[in-house]
Amino acid sequence: MTTHSLGFPRIGAKRESKQAVESYWKGQLSQADLLATGKRLRAGHWAIQANASLNYLPVGDFSWYDHVLDLSVTLGVIPERFVQHNDTVDLDTMFRMARGRAPSGQDAAACEMTKWFDTNYHYIVPEFSSEQTFKLSSQKYFDEVNEAKQLGHKVKPVLLGPLSYLWLGKCKEQGFDKLSLLNKLLPIYQEILQKFKDQGVEWVQIDEPILVLDLPDTWKSAFGSAYSSLHSTGIQVLLATYFGRLQDNIDLACKLPVNGLHIDLVRVPEQLALVLNALPDDKILSAGIINGRNIWRTDLRKAIEFLQPAKKQLGQRLWISSSCSLLHSPVDLDSEQKLDAELKSWLAFAAQKVREIAVIDQALSGGMAAVESSIAASDRAVSSRQQSHRIHQKAVQERLAQLTDKDAQRQNPYDVRAKAQKQVLNLPLFPTTTIGSFPQTENIRHARHEFKVGIIDLNTYKSRMQAEISHAITKQEGYGLDVLVHGEAERNDMVEYFGELLDGFAFTEYGWVQSYGSRCVKPPVIYGDISRPRPMTVEWSQFAQSKTKHWMKGMLTGPVTILSWSFVRDDQPRATTALQIALALRDEVCDLEKAGIKIIQIDEPAFRECLPLHRNDWDNYLAWAVKAFRVTASGVNDSTQIHTHMCYSEFNDIIKSIAELDADVITIESSRSQMELLEAFDHFEYPNEIGPGVYDIHSPIVPSMQSMLALMEKAVTLIPAERLWVNPDCGLKTRDWPEVDDALRYMVDTAKQLRKKYAK
Repeated sequence: MTTHSLGFPRIGAKRESKQAVESYWKGQLSQADLLATGKRLRAGHWAIQANASLNYLPVGDFSWYDHVLDLSVTLGVIPERFVQHNDTVDLDTMFRMARGRAPSGQDAAACEMTKWFDTNYHYIVPEFSSEQTFKLSSQKYFDEVNEAKQLGHKVKPVLLGPLSYLWLGKCKEQGFDKLSLLNKLLPIYQEILQKFKDQGVEWVQIDEPILVLDLPDTWKSAFGSAYSSLHSTGIQVLLATYFGRLQDNIDLACKLPVNGLHIDLVRVPEQLALVLNALPDDKILSAGIINGRNIWRTDLRKAIEFLQPAKKQLGQRLWISSSCSLLHSPVDLDSEQKLDAELKSWLAFAAQKVREIAVIDQALSGGMAAVESSIAASDRAVSSRQQSHRIHQKAVQERLAQLTDKDAQRQNPYDVRAKAQKQVLNLPLFPTTTIGSFPQTENIRHARHEFKVGIIDLNTYKSRMQAEISHAITKQEGYGLDVLVHGEAERNDMVEYFGELLDGFAFTEYGWVQSYGSRCVKPPVIYGDISRPRPMTVEWSQFAQSKTKHWMKGMLTGPVTILSWSFVRDDQPRATTALQIALALRDEVCDLEKAGIKIIQIDEPAFRECLPLHRNDWDNYLAWAVKAFRVTASGVNDSTQIHTHMCYSEFNDIIKSIAELDADVITIESSRSQMELLEAFDHFEYPNEIGPGVYDIHSPIVPSMQSMLALMEKAVTLIPAERLWVNPDCGLKTRDWPEVDDALRYMVDTAKQLRKKYAK
């Protein structure tokens, strides 16, 4: 049969892509050397897949920043503010679109960024206008096809499909239907496919992940005409869907004029029978049987047995693949030399997953005996994990069973709490704060490394972190901020830090995945029941509060975000794991309050991200997600102010559930969207306090006080002034101190101007 992957991680096993691109941005690496790094990475990634005996290797899945942005560049979808004088869009224009600044070209406001479906990957949102035109403006895909073919590989270019691309974009004008752009867009797709055909390409993978969404009828209808148009090029198209079930779109997907269909059989194994019944006899089915989004080893015996009926029906028309792109997996488990041997035997990263694809193919083609040793190893790993005593904790399970509705309720409603908090905190109108982190300098990273490898002891490490905390406090007092944070110098990552201090988590050295651009995260592995052996943040917060007379905000990551941004166990419901985390964090919240911390922020940036893709699944998720947050937050007195933070999310459709979190203050990203997100809070008449971000921390550009003031003036038209805070979009760990110094001074000056105007 035929084997392939839908895409491979692009960052490199040791984050070589991140290091190269950040060096290029800083002027420490030439563009030629940057491009040479990319070429080496691609060659290495293709070699891993070729050595695993995959028949078709993905091409076009490599990106310096984001594959959606790459497609915008290829299609010539360049907003006017990014001046472009040539027919070909250059690399620096692409970087300016992503982050507002590049080694060449004029600074401009970066394009919006949001979550890629229900993952922790972020994409750059295409900007469309009624006068939008499309033009082939980059040779990236074709150059990489030539590159792979010269290395002797059989290639399968990967493109985001035209309908999904338009769906994920944004219209900058009211009342304009972006679907009306389809007929302008299709000729460029035809041109791309023809060029692939001219290069000798046999198959092209076109991703249409929106087919797993609840689509309007007009969008469903557009698929038929769109793919009839693309079919005319004569190249063979594999239509790829993933992240969920096709549901009502099964017949639509199966009947489109394409040569093959890929479906996700990890999340939705039950859709296999339905698709087999609807699939025409002349089409191949690509079975996404290997989990592209988690790190657990595949139960090969179970997977092979599951696919046997499909093999019997389809024969060589059955292809084997990952459920989705392996972009969401770390690169290579073989890099892990310090991981516990038992736990390591349960895992598979991208390099191992492509080998699993090959094993399943060999077993289906030649029988189990052909891969006897691989199946035996898989069986041992499955048995080991099922029987391990390290997974279950009786005390955790008993505490979870004793939870009541009262545990998820504050003592009094918000209006009562707000009065108690105002009396205690005595904050001014438009109080200023930040989201939590301050720049993670080279000194901080160096101290963390020295402690990790044993060069310095714990006391020395604590002393150095306390010096960094004191520095951050002095800075904040100098800016004139009202509510301070300790800066999180001791934290490597907002999820990893807590995972290291909770039972039930394990950690890798090189388990990095891309979050956006050069931002990589190393998710913890949740393998067992979760509990908190001891306080995690109290000592740092107490120290910080002792250094200032201002209120110090305690900083925690919320249960849904810790769950979502970890590689989570798959042997129990996610809701159960979330409540286990919530109970552990509840203890931390109560201990912070006892230590004198009167403001506690519980970040939940993943709250919207975890929302199921089908609306009929929403109620169940929102019920347990809201409960998990409230269990975390509800153990404190009325006078303790609970904050939460959410970023890069659309809130309109879940605003009721956000209100049900019952946080006293919510801070949100809103600078790139020009306060559009606040409209949801206005229409819903959100009752609690809101801090709309006025400083885009994902761009190195420092906003002016005038721009911040303009944003807050928009906010005042939507939310009463007495319920507004002034803050950045997100944490500041990725920024440099000079940028932060200017931006936060401007932010405080903005608040002062607002107080003068709205004091009465």
